Amino acid sequence: MSKSTVNFILNGKQIGPIAVDQNTMMIQFLHEHLNLTGTKFGCGAGICHACVILEKTATGHVTHRTCINGVGSFNGKNLMTVEGHARIDVKTQELELHPVQQAFIEHFSFQCGWCTSGFVNEAIGYYESLKQNPVKKSELRSSIEASLAEHVCRCTGYVKYYEAIEDLILSQPELVR
Repeated sequence: MSKSTVNFILNGKQIGPIAVDQNTMMIQFLHEHLNLTGTKFGCGAGICHACVILEKTATGHVTHRTCINGVGSFNGKNLMTVEGHARIDVKTQELELHPVQQAFIEHFSFQCGWCTSGFVNEAIGYYESLKQNPVKKSELRSSIEASLAEHVCRCTGYVKYYEAIEDLILSQPELVR
């Protein structure tokens, strides 16, 4: 069993340096070593995208499938799981969801919830990218569909996810041109 040392930022916190078996997939590390179980294991082949997490980069966000990428491939990266998007007010202990999370709830976007963490991360990456590069209003629906197209949901048929994102974006004029 060969080990490698990894070191990255996850949900704003430094992880590592820590020695990890090189064959450990990131989803296994999140679940078993960090007790972060919000990222879901769907297919194990990187097809369904339930396991997607975000990487913050200098130019925006990139998504990664954690069921097919080992922990070592995340060394030095700044990552965000579904657990890292909401904020808790220290004084009042009130939870403030990311606008994408709130939109999904208000639109009843999910049923069983298995795919939700992947959709949330992908949609947040898309939403945040629009702050730098707004989308043409006439292209919004096709842009949303292209952004979320690889995600598999067997319950809802995607309509409510797409509607939630579209309504959220249209409620913020700076995100469309």
